[in-house]
Amino acid sequence: MEKVLDFLNRLRINNNRPWFEEHKSEYKAALETFNSFTEKLISGIASFDSSVKNLTIKDCTYRIYRDVRFSSDKSPYKTHMGAFVSPKGKGSGYSGYYFHIEAKGSEYIGGHILSTGIYRPAPIVIKNIREEIMLNGDEFQKAVDMASGFILDSGDALKRIPAGFPADNAYAEYFKLKDYFLMKFVDDAFILSDNLLENVVEEYKKTFAFNTLLNKVVDYAHEDNL
Repeated sequence: MEKVLDFLNRLRINNNRPWFEEHKSEYKAALETFNSFTEKLISGIASFDSSVKNLTIKDCTYRIYRDVRFSSDKSPYKTHMGAFVSPKGKGSGYSGYYFHIEAKGSEYIGGHILSTGIYRPAPIVIKNIREEIMLNGDEFQKAVDMASGFILDSGDALKRIPAGFPADNAYAEYFKLKDYFLMKFVDDAFILSDNLLENVVEEYKKTFAFNTLLNKVVDYAHEDNL
């Protein structure tokens, strides 16, 4: 991953089209490295979670070009690379496993992360997740606890418990969440390790129960919408 980190770090301080075009070959080399890793990561995750088998690189990765139409930041390129390994692909609305490498000093997330869960779920899905926690909170908590080293992100939570959910529930604070994902920051040494793939797969194994629980709820939500 050294090529990836090196390119992203230089892109952050040279985020303009002329520089990018001049260094296009380096971008392609970094992208090839990242895509090769993603392909192996899909297989590694599929070894314990069959719901993601047969996914392609295209199903899981993102373009480096930013959509700047509605942003005050007109920098044309992302200074991170990510892969979201999720049933039916990154746009399916299912929970999945997200691997993210970010340039030093970038403020997109603030570092490299491993994450598992669902970001900005559809209204029917978030309602069903909250209902699942209300009815089976112990099971949800157990899945969170199994993911040692990860934290359940609460950075964008509601200030109040949403209407229709009991404030006296043991897990009421979880009703406030807008996103349901576990995350773990890792450093450059982790990313540059010769055992990166094995280490990432082992970390994601800890989150399998959490991911499975969420996707059970997503399936229920889809059935309710039929």
